[in-house]
Amino acid sequence: MEETIQGIIDTVSGVVWGLPLIILLVGTGLYLTFRLMFFSFKQLPYALKLVFSKRDQTEEGDISHFQALMTALAATVGTGNIAGVASAVAVGGPGAVFWMWITAFVGMATKYSEAILGVKYRTENAKGEMSGGPMYYIEKGLGWKWLAVLFALFASVAAFGIGNMVQSNEAAGVAYENFGITPGWTGAVLALLVGLVILGGIRSIGKVVGAIVPAMVVLYIVAGLAIVFINFPLVPEAFAYIFTDAFTGQAMAGGAVGAVIQQGVARGIFSNEAGLGTGGIAAAAAKTDVPARQALVSMTQVFIDTIIVCTVTGLALVMGHMYTQEHDSAAQLTSRAFENYLPGVGGTIVAVALLFFVFSTILGWSYFGEKCFTYLVGDNKVMSFAYRLAFVVMLYVGAVVSLDIVWGFADVMNGLMAFPNLVALLLLSGVVANETKKFQQLRKEERGLK
Repeated sequence: MEETIQGIIDTVSGVVWGLPLIILLVGTGLYLTFRLMFFSFKQLPYALKLVFSKRDQTEEGDISHFQALMTALAATVGTGNIAGVASAVAVGGPGAVFWMWITAFVGMATKYSEAILGVKYRTENAKGEMSGGPMYYIEKGLGWKWLAVLFALFASVAAFGIGNMVQSNEAAGVAYENFGITPGWTGAVLALLVGLVILGGIRSIGKVVGAIVPAMVVLYIVAGLAIVFINFPLVPEAFAYIFTDAFTGQAMAGGAVGAVIQQGVARGIFSNEAGLGTGGIAAAAAKTDVPARQALVSMTQVFIDTIIVCTVTGLALVMGHMYTQEHDSAAQLTSRAFENYLPGVGGTIVAVALLFFVFSTILGWSYFGEKCFTYLVGDNKVMSFAYRLAFVVMLYVGAVVSLDIVWGFADVMNGLMAFPNLVALLLLSGVVANETKKFQQLRKEERGLK
């Protein structure tokens, strides 16, 4: 029976995450990039500066620009940056890294658009907290309540898969393999720590991820840069191999360049979530009265997640052809690559980073899932508490059970989230362009005052 269910889910997942969705995701990013006249590229330096800006802190919202970005990063910087990249390179070859970069560059425009709409159409709930995201800009911007409900339903369910049980199961495996901690203990500790944080709501989550995310990203990047500098003679060859394999597929049997592109694009999207709509939910909580300003901050999440963190993993795997090593799991492949270049500490760094990544991803998705759930049932304290409690309990369950079916189901829900959001982004692209023009005029006026 279980094999039958698994087979059905795998088939559905293959259809949902097939070529049409990938084309729609990348195509939407390309369309928005051109519609906005490459605004995301031009404004990236300013956007990175805004991340640490103290402006807008007296405006409506729950958390700062920085905390909103960290909440978004918390949900996206995770197993995809370690296991996802390893899987893409192992299956698609080194060229997959190049197509991850391409996905990220067009994904910045997508994430920017999600965030700008998330702030513009957000509402204040009974507790004085901001609520926003695709369900709100679909309902308010398009007037399609039914589509907004579908997005919220898919997202609230998906949170229990990719943002909960899958993460705790990954953490349990890493803790047992590297430190000998049994899955039951890992699940219990995770449930306790996450419960203590999420019961405090978005302000509590914002504070925690604002401390954890920068630390874990810096740790991982420093380790990766150490590998690069220690083995610098291998770096030019690695980059050359990435670029040539992206268009030839020579690392794949039979030169399957299509597989290289598919793996790179699919894993890039999985890593930065541009197009799934989660960025708009996090951005809506930020303190700002200018949607485009927070949107620029949110956009940097894609750059940091994929262009920086994923590249660190990709280089470690491609240098010395480490991606060809025998391995039981994708995460183990990255761990072995780091251990090879940093003997005695490399594997431990990957294990510790992955545990932090998992914890922050759980926190970010707990917020996304609850916001979508409350959109469906209303701002009811009892229902919100019940959702958080169920979320915490399922963390323990995820740590101690086999998750093949859950993985497949989570993939399906994530894919289904994308369709309503992408439709809204395309149809509301005029609103995004108009808000961008307003911001450009505001920037001219601000510079004129200096």
